[in-house]
Amino acid sequence: MDANLSLTTAYQSSFPWLSLIVLLPGAGALVLPFLPADKNTGSNLPRNLAFSLLIADFLLMIVAFSRLFDPLEGGLQLTERISWVPFIGLEWSLGVDGLSLPLVLLSGLITLLSVAASWNIKSKQRLYFSLILVQASAQALVFLSQDFLLFFLAWELELVPVYLLIAIWGGKRRLYAATKFILYTALASLLILISGLALALSGDIYTLNLTELTQRSPNGSFGILCYLGFLIGFGVKLPIFPLHTWLPDAHGEANAPVSMILAGVLLKMGGYALLRFNVQMLPEVHQQLAPALIIIGIVNIIYGALNAFAQDNVKRRIACSSVSHMGFVLLGIGAIDALGISGAMLQMISHGLIAAAMFFVTGSFYERTNTLSIPNMGGLAKILPITFAFFLASSLASLALPGMSGFVSEITVFLGITSQQEFTSIFRATTIFIAAIGLVLTPVYLLSMCRRVFFGPRIPALATVNDMNTRELTIGLTLLIPTLVIGFWPRIAIDLYEASTNALASNLISHGLATFNPILFIK
Repeated sequence: MDANLSLTTAYQSSFPWLSLIVLLPGAGALVLPFLPADKNTGSNLPRNLAFSLLIADFLLMIVAFSRLFDPLEGGLQLTERISWVPFIGLEWSLGVDGLSLPLVLLSGLITLLSVAASWNIKSKQRLYFSLILVQASAQALVFLSQDFLLFFLAWELELVPVYLLIAIWGGKRRLYAATKFILYTALASLLILISGLALALSGDIYTLNLTELTQRSPNGSFGILCYLGFLIGFGVKLPIFPLHTWLPDAHGEANAPVSMILAGVLLKMGGYALLRFNVQMLPEVHQQLAPALIIIGIVNIIYGALNAFAQDNVKRRIACSSVSHMGFVLLGIGAIDALGISGAMLQMISHGLIAAAMFFVTGSFYERTNTLSIPNMGGLAKILPITFAFFLASSLASLALPGMSGFVSEITVFLGITSQQEFTSIFRATTIFIAAIGLVLTPVYLLSMCRRVFFGPRIPALATVNDMNTRELTIGLTLLIPTLVIGFWPRIAIDLYEASTNALASNLISHGLATFNPILFIK
């Protein structure tokens, strides 16, 4: 199949499956504020309704994708396209392919488990779970939108509930962290909007449809400016150095369920958008700037790992490790071949599960100890053995232990770099060597944190706390079992997106290598 055809062919469905997936949580968010409030008994009706809706939404995803999605096709499927606001060209245009499907499933699972992790939320339940449902709809719409303006509206809508979730239910410095988060991401969104509208206006016909924009493939100075606008705008969400500083603050102050969403879903939105816009829409420019993307990825890996050593707060250390792990996504995207892009996709799926597990377990022992300060903890392995086992398993997955998904994803990225013959041998060797230093640093800062938190002298104030309950065990297993399954059987994840990543790589090859490369790392 022709590369361009495989990227743009659309398979429509007579039933609006994708619209239901997007709108079901949002409809629930409209209902929750009108539920009766029972301040005396602390009714859990808002929580139970939100949980039920998200279960129904996740089951809807599984039914629709298992029955109707063909993983052997690289183009869009289940497309829906309705003119919404004709005078500005806005359409309700949805579609799913291999790039979006795994991340839609990941977001549905993580959001569902974040509600299960919020079981003890009592303050402002109706508002809290309404915000969770709104961001569930927004993040699904980000992954499924096939109209630029619709994508941008969903991208912006998702920021509001996350800001409020941090600002209202966060820690002592929650307002600072929430304000920093919204300033970084909102300002970056301006670059996304400008770049997208510039592309929409660049051709003979004004269009916001992503498939039609993909066929333009602009290059030269205009293409480079659009690429850089998207890179910075989406890079804040990924995040890339030095636009990452909002992340440790947001994680440090957000409660554990919100951190699960931040790490498990929001960061993946940045990586997905880079693939959808920078790689798919601007293939020639991407080839020119791919070495720069790899260099940024290396900086992310090393800087994030070194910065993690300086953190004495458990959640901030895990947040810095996320910065490091997202560097591998940049490496895979910069590899400009099918294997590297496949590694980037697998890394996003893997990290989403692992980081959500780590933040969940951290929240579990925070509820029992009321501290996240590493120097103020010790000896927890004896009184919280199950919690320790889950935290250690999550840490081993994060440090890419063979047999877990992190190992498969990172080794795939490395193979993508080494197999790209268009890069000079010196550049490939240097990239692998420096990135491998990050792999060495990761077990050091993670295992040293495990040692300090769970071993050593027992803190007297922490001597009588209870271990994880059945609900928490279920959440932990739901996150860790897929990391083991993917680690031993990676094809279960790769088969979902391989046709799309192969089509994306073929599209890059079909445009030929760029003739202008200012960094001179391409042969």
